[in-house]
Amino acid sequence: MRFFHLSHTDLDGYSCQLITKEFFKEGFFYNANYGLEVKLNLKKILEDIKKYKEDDIVFFITDLNLTLNESKDLQKAIKNLKEEGFNIKLQLLDHHATGQKSAEKYDWYYLDTSRCAAKITYDYMMKEYAAFDEETSMWLKPLIDAVNAIDIWLDNEEKNFEFGKVLLTMISQVREVNNVLFADLNRDFRHFLLKKASEYLYLEKANIKLDSDIHKLKKEFLNQDGVDDTLDNLSAKYLVKSLANLKENLTVTYKDHKGLLTYTLGSISIPANAFLMANEEYDFFIDVSKKGSTSFRADGKVDVSLIAQKLADGGGHPNAAGCYFEDFKETINYEDVKRFIQTKLDSLV
Repeated sequence: MRFFHLSHTDLDGYSCQLITKEFFKEGFFYNANYGLEVKLNLKKILEDIKKYKEDDIVFFITDLNLTLNESKDLQKAIKNLKEEGFNIKLQLLDHHATGQKSAEKYDWYYLDTSRCAAKITYDYMMKEYAAFDEETSMWLKPLIDAVNAIDIWLDNEEKNFEFGKVLLTMISQVREVNNVLFADLNRDFRHFLLKKASEYLYLEKANIKLDSDIHKLKKEFLNQDGVDDTLDNLSAKYLVKSLANLKENLTVTYKDHKGLLTYTLGSISIPANAFLMANEEYDFFIDVSKKGSTSFRADGKVDVSLIAQKLADGGGHPNAAGCYFEDFKETINYEDVKRFIQTKLDSLV
């Protein structure tokens, strides 16, 4: 069986995937906010599903309400796959009232506004798959109860509500691992924090103790060699190692210079410098934002201010520059960004 799961980019959405990942351990997981991200992710997932025609496929969508048009398009795409011989089950589990019209029209669209999506998902997994043994349920169910309390604002459940508030902030502030370049690592980071948080549930003043320890828990995840350091330094080391593992796929070229291209990394001064120092064969570093704002860094081997100027009337200093591409189109696919930038760089040769 192949399991595909698209979920929202908040505490509730990631908690849904924490639940399903405990059962479908080898699944494919994706996250999206609303609007364009949903459309692009649905397109990508449907393309990925086509690689597994010989397998039974389960496709979950959680904590995302689809518009009527999005639901209609998805229904048609699934129908076409089935006609091509795919054995696929589609199931959407959500709690947003704005999905009512889709829920009334499609039997795969389950809507319940009285529970958060994570609680719906947990109950569904237990009903359909008897998914979790007592040991797993002991930590998972109370954690999901806290997510439910904050997500649908049950402030009368004081203990769960206050703990849920800490969870909400903790998950929203996971910025140390980029969620576009390293989507799986970013998700694993959030799930690590949620699992660690579950250990606090039975402590006195659990919310306060967890709040005090979030910094420490983040460092625990990011620490690769057992040597303590600041969170910023541990994050930079983790990032440099992660980039090094992918550098062949992230490489662009300008004349006879090699560069590393990232997408939506942001605040690149420290990680770019660290990467260039650790990888001497690279001469420059580029990061592109979703809107086309672009930052360049170098270490004296190439003048990036000149590159930025030639590419898009940008500028700066020889080792730090920037520009803005008016013709850049937002995407969730890194390869689209790489093709765009490499074409631009090739035009300068």
